[in-house]
Amino acid sequence: MPARTYLRPTAFVDAPFGLDGKVARLAGGMVWFSAVEIMTLEGGGRVASELVQVEVIEPALSRLGEGAERAWRNLTSQRPPLALGARTVRLDQPQVVGILNLTPDSFSDGGKYGDGEAAAAAGFAMAEAGAAIVDVGGESTRPGAKKVWEGDEIDRVLPTIRRLAGGGTAVSIDTRKAAVMAAALAAGAAMVNDVSALTFDQGAIPVLAKAACPIVLMHHRGSPETMQDAPYYEQPVLVAVYDWLEERIEAAEAAGIARERLIVDPGIGFGKTVQHNLQLLNGLALLQGLGCPVMLGVSRKRMIGALSGEAPADQRLAGSLALALKGAEQGAQLLRVHDVPETVQALRMWRGLRDAALTPG
Repeated sequence: MPARTYLRPTAFVDAPFGLDGKVARLAGGMVWFSAVEIMTLEGGGRVASELVQVEVIEPALSRLGEGAERAWRNLTSQRPPLALGARTVRLDQPQVVGILNLTPDSFSDGGKYGDGEAAAAAGFAMAEAGAAIVDVGGESTRPGAKKVWEGDEIDRVLPTIRRLAGGGTAVSIDTRKAAVMAAALAAGAAMVNDVSALTFDQGAIPVLAKAACPIVLMHHRGSPETMQDAPYYEQPVLVAVYDWLEERIEAAEAAGIARERLIVDPGIGFGKTVQHNLQLLNGLALLQGLGCPVMLGVSRKRMIGALSGEAPADQRLAGSLALALKGAEQGAQLLRVHDVPETVQALRMWRGLRDAALTPG
C-alpha cells in the first residue's frame, strides 16, 4: 500500500482576531485552528507525524502533493446549507437532529410512542425546542438487533412522517432499505440517514440518485447482529473510517449523487470498542477533509455507560451533552440526539461563548 497523507486540524483558538495568516476557519463554521497534524501512513501503519503551523502550511502542502492540497481545500471551504424541501438548514454553526424512534426495541427509547399521533407530537415538540431536523426511524440498529421487514417498517414510520412534514417540520428517514426510503420521501421526508452508507440494499443508490435530498453515509463494520463481536482495525481507526467513508462518497458520486448532497457520520458504537470511539471523537475534525458535513450521533450510547459506572441509557444525559460539545468543538455540523431541549441549551451556551470571543472589545 503506497504512503498516504492525512491532515488533522488541531490547536483550536477562540477567535481569529490579530492572527491573520496564522489561523484557518474549519469548514466555514465557528471553529478556528492554528496547526495541523500531518500524518503519513504506509502499509496501514503510521510512518510519520508532524505538527505544522497554519502560517507555514502552504510550503508543506506543495511538498505533499495534490491529495494534501485537496484535503486542505476541503478543511477550509464552507459547507453549503442543506435544502430539505421548503426548509433550509444552515451549517455555519452546529445544528441539532432529534431522534424519533418508532420501534419496540431501540436501546434507549424503544416502545415509547404508542401510535403515530403520540410520535408526531413528540417530533413537533423537538422542533419547537430547537431541533433543525427530526430523524424518524422504524428499525432498531442497536447491537444485536434483528432485521425488520420493510413493510412493517413503512407502516411504522409513514403516518408520523406525513404529520410532521405536513406541519412544516424538516424530516429525515433513518433506514437502510430502498423501499422505505422511497415511501418516506414520497410521504414528505426530505433527508435519508442510512447507517449502512448505501451498502445494505442495492436498490438504495438508484432511488437516491433520482431524489434531490441530502443523504447521510454512516461508517459501520458488520451487521447489527454481529458488529460488536470483538471489533478490530488493522489501521488506526480514525484513518480506517476516513478511507471507508471516502470510498462510499466516491461510489455515490459514480452513481450520479452529487457530493454536495452527502453528509458523513463516523458511526460511534457501530463496530467499535470504547477506545475506538474515544479516538474518533478526539480526531473528529480530520473527517472535514472529506469535504462533506459531519453528523455525530453519541447520544446515550453504550460508551457513556462504560465510562460512568454502567449507567443505564436513561441516566446518560450528562455524558451525552459532554460528547455533543466535544463534537461541536471539533467542527461537527449536525448533532443527532435524544434529549433535544438540553442539547439545544448546551449549544446555546457554547454559541454564546463563541460569540463573545468573536466580539472585539
